[in-house]
Amino acid sequence: MIWEVFRQEKKGDYHQHCGNVHAPDREMALLFAQVQHARRKPTNSLWVVPKDEIGEVDAEHAKFGGTTDKSYRWAMTFNTGSVAEEVADSEHEQAEAEKGRGES
Repeated sequence: MIWEVFRQEKKGDYHQHCGNVHAPDREMALLFAQVQHARRKPTNSLWVVPKDEIGEVDAEHAKFGGTTDKSYRWAMTFNTGSVAEEVADSEHEQAEAEKGRGES
């Protein structure tokens, strides 16, 4: 039986898939996972799961986030060019004013 192994390096980190082990039962799978995937790397926790128990839903089978356009939620869709120029001009004006006052 194949068991998938997920490893957490530090407490609070996400568990990440690090490989699999072949074992006849859960106890042997846990032991093999410790030896193969936690012995040489810092490890806080291991998850060992039968491969048959892992399910997947991908983009072909589901509509993640619905069907409406929500591009307004992402900062990359905002036009910030004119604001960025205004900020740069303001910083330049402040630097010139400081020079005029002899603060630099």
